[in-house]
Amino acid sequence: MLIFGRMKNRELTQRLARKAGIPSSAAADQVDRVVTEIIENIRNGESVRLPGLGTFIAGEKPYFRFERKANGKD
Repeated sequence: MLIFGRMKNRELTQRLARKAGIPSSAAADQVDRVVTEIIENIRNGESVRLPGLGTFIAGEKPYFRFERKANGKD
């Protein structure tokens, strides 16, 4: 279950490690790689879609657009 709100890197890393059954250091590396890839794509003018969550929109002022739920409500 994905919980919206503020989640610190450490919390995200610990949750990933627990769910995937991997060491926290490996989970931290994976999180860092994903974030780096997103940033690089945005810098190259490419938008990045995170299925079920939303899209990072590239441009002069990049932003994040959340996906709407199937019933059309946020």
